[in-house]
Amino acid sequence: MKKNLFTALAGITAIVLLHGTQPAQAEKADFNKPTNVEANQMFYDEAKQTNTFIGNVVLTRGTLIMHAEKLLVRQDQAGHQYATLYAPSGGATTFRQKRDGGKDLWIEGSAADRIEYDTRTEVAKLFKQARVKMLDGSRVTDEVEGEFISYDSRVEFYSVTNSVSGESKPNGGRVRATLQPRNQEKIKE
Repeated sequence: MKKNLFTALAGITAIVLLHGTQPAQAEKADFNKPTNVEANQMFYDEAKQTNTFIGNVVLTRGTLIMHAEKLLVRQDQAGHQYATLYAPSGGATTFRQKRDGGKDLWIEGSAADRIEYDTRTEVAKLFKQARVKMLDGSRVTDEVEGEFISYDSRVEFYSVTNSVSGESKPNGGRVRATLQPRNQEKIKE
């Protein structure tokens, strides 16, 4: 079970696996790696059980690398963690992680507002101009985008909508997906 904040976020890999394609998993070795966070400032509030990192935040855990302007991690009394990564003004919060199953398989994602993750429900949410793509080396194999992407790693269920509310709205724009054919033999470039 992916009960850890950052390895579970990597469960977003299944977002772009549509129409019976083979599932891809985040690098399993990352689960046991320490999480390192660098930022310009950090604040810890023991009473509220919150950690706040501000300014050029870089989080690493094995092959997982996340960038944000601000990271807020809150823990409840049961030990569940809730993380929110905020994008810089005019930029995006991003992540990249190696996937199991091949030498050079990666997943990348970004959101123009924020990425939220709840370890209790194991749901990751990407808000505003959200995009997730799977890569084989530098070649994009699949990609989805919309204003909102939600992924429940426990049941491998995802949704992509045209509004940040998580509900599709008439005339609110379109969601997009690019799915590459799955051949038994590797395509040689």
